[in-house]
Amino acid sequence: MKLDRKAAVAAYKERKAIPGIFAVRCAATGQVWVGHTPDLSTVSNRIWFSLRQDCSRNPSLQAAWNAQGGEGFALDELERLDDEDRGYVLDADVKARLAHWRTTLDAQAI
Repeated sequence: MKLDRKAAVAAYKERKAIPGIFAVRCAATGQVWVGHTPDLSTVSNRIWFSLRQDCSRNPSLQAAWNAQGGEGFALDELERLDDEDRGYVLDADVKARLAHWRTTLDAQAI
């Protein structure tokens, strides 16, 4: 049991983070929120946890969650970003891609 836990922790630490753009959608209202994250594999846990705890940093998303309940919400990966780019290049790419997705989906920022 102890070895399994150590192996799981080691595997988690060695995994490669994939930065990207994601969308949270409310089926009942049609609202969409778009954001970016340094790791697409962990963003859903963070978003759902903060909404369930009523402590989301996005008031409009939290209000929609409280009004509609969590069943009608979905998180979609929109785009993976090249993690080889660092610093200014990645920041510029993120800003451009966020603007694109917010305009395309008529979405709010997370």
